Amino acid sequence: MTRLTFACAATLALAAGLGGHFAGAQSVPAGDNAIQWNLVAIDGAPFDATATIDLATPGRITGQGPCNRFSASYDGALPDMRPGPVVATRMACADLAAESTMFGALSQMVRAEVTGPDTLLLTGAKGGSMEFQRAQP
Repeated sequence: MTRLTFACAATLALAAGLGGHFAGAQSVPAGDNAIQWNLVAIDGAPFDATATIDLATPGRITGQGPCNRFSASYDGALPDMRPGPVVATRMACADLAAESTMFGALSQMVRAEVTGPDTLLLTGAKGGSMEFQRAQP
């Protein structure tokens, strides 16, 4: 089973002074917690399939992979997290390989930081990364 780490946008108080290791790391306004993020890159390589995460519920991450809906809970102190197992539907589609890559990357993430007004960056303990862009309403 895949494990993953995320942070609720409502509690992302990750200003550079809070240990953010990315220049310009900033917090998301408290009322701006119903954000959907689109996955755009894994380890710096463009992610060509469509996948999203939604951070609207504190302690919970939900999303749509290239094929399946998924969710996970988390606990811990931001920006570092202790993820719970990912639960996903089991539908097949042409992008199952991309979804497998996505879930594999998610299982390695241990840190979440907002690095700009429209960018969420997840990083792994061994240097991997996932970049998300804020979905436009």
